[in-house]
Amino acid sequence: MNVKKMQRAAADVSNVMRVLSHPGRLMVLCHLAEGEKSVGDLARSLGMRDAAMSQQLSLLRRDGLVDTRRDGHTIFYALARQDVKHLLAILYATYCR
Repeated sequence: MNVKKMQRAAADVSNVMRVLSHPGRLMVLCHLAEGEKSVGDLARSLGMRDAAMSQQLSLLRRDGLVDTRRDGHTIFYALARQDVKHLLAILYATYCR
């Protein structure tokens, strides 16, 4: 791998690690690793208000870690990146067993 590709990869990994270092966003991503969920489902699971959850999801979407799907009035969120899903599986197996 050339230096420029390594620099881009390092910047991407650094961004993912920054997002994962926030406990609230890490919890959201862990729940989404189980499958897509609505804002309300996530808020209830994590004991947050819908507005606060929407704000966290907005940041995750901005960073490219979650995708959305609309079904009527409900927006569902899911992990956007397979590499993040694999990383969450490793973290879960290491720290949550």
